[in-house]
Amino acid sequence: MEMFSTRQAAKMLGINASTLSRYVTAGKIPGPKSAQLGGMSMHLWTEREIERVRKLLPNIEDGRTTRHQKQARKSTKSTS
Repeated sequence: MEMFSTRQAAKMLGINASTLSRYVTAGKIPGPKSAQLGGMSMHLWTEREIERVRKLLPNIEDGRTTRHQKQARKSTKSTS
């Protein structure tokens, strides 16, 4: 079974490695198992775990507000 680093997994998912790590830390996605390599602890992802995260990504709230969301809020406030 091939294993991937967080950086490799993030690249496969089309997101930044720090974003993937932040989602795992925040509990927004399940993290992979950790392995000790040369005194360092690192997450190793399987293809199955990466695909599971790929399905979860569209549902994750990242805290950013897009221009379209701002416009939608503005129009609902002005009609109230």
